[in-house]
Amino acid sequence: MIYGYARVSSTGQDLAQQLAQLDAAGCTKVYREKVSATTADRNQLKRAISALGPGDVFMVTATDRLARNTRDLLNILHAVKEAGAGFRSIAEPMVDTTSQFAEVIIAVLGIVASWERQRITERTGAGRAQAKERGVKFGRRSALTPHQQSEALQRLAAGHTQRTVAALLGVDQATISRLYRRRG
Repeated sequence: MIYGYARVSSTGQDLAQQLAQLDAAGCTKVYREKVSATTADRNQLKRAISALGPGDVFMVTATDRLARNTRDLLNILHAVKEAGAGFRSIAEPMVDTTSQFAEVIIAVLGIVASWERQRITERTGAGRAQAKERGVKFGRRSALTPHQQSEALQRLAAGHTQRTVAALLGVDQATISRLYRRRG
């Protein structure tokens, strides 16, 4: 049996073109989804993969309709393979695990995934370094303004308890304790 999967990113987009292509390619059943690929909850994708059995084929119009990156694609291909099924992409005929070159294709995709992950890490690191140079501060914002921090430290120095200062400033005692340890 040939199962299809069609996905658009938003409810404003239309599945008609993908459905026509999958129907023309011989799909017996098509699972339809209107959700971003970045979300982990793609229920129709999960249903489609769980429906696969030995000898079935799982088909999409293009791999970008299925996976957000190469690593995600490899994970999905692994699930399809575990079900004993094959995978085909209409737009990318070389991504066909039903052919005799299936293992070569998956190996190449694995190399691409590794390279892609390395590039993402490099770009993220470079972006973080540039942001730091521009003065961007990372991490959670302080619960207290600099003026409130100064006020809290002055009150602690004057003998007020951490609990009293925390209540006065409307924060948890742990916030005052951390401030005291950092600056005290």
